[in-house]
Amino acid sequence: MKSMANIYDVYEDRCPTRMVLDRIADKWALLILDKLRRDAVRFNLLRREIKGISQKVLSQTLKKLERDGLISRQAFPTVPVTVEYSLTPLGRTLTDTVAALAHWAEGNMDAVMAAQRAYDERTVV
Repeated sequence: MKSMANIYDVYEDRCPTRMVLDRIADKWALLILDKLRRDAVRFNLLRREIKGISQKVLSQTLKKLERDGLISRQAFPTVPVTVEYSLTPLGRTLTDTVAALAHWAEGNMDAVMAAQRAYDERTVV
């Protein structure tokens, strides 16, 4: 019998951890979680600051992250309604990991592009 610590195995195809990995490996989820790292952020500010994300995709991703318990949503009775999102205690456990992944890409992009060019040059038919 597996202990509680070993009940999940990310290498098993039916393990529910795959869904969580899918969620946090999504570029939009990663960027949203990183934006929420320091403070609560309003929906419209997220939409403006995360270039290229549509309102629909932002809304869908926020709902998925909320459902997973990683963020919380708070609505304020203003006209129009103001909505803020923040990390939950569970979401905060991802803060360092998310920031490292998001900003790793920034710091290593030149090396990745050089590797891609070298690969493409080697494999041209």
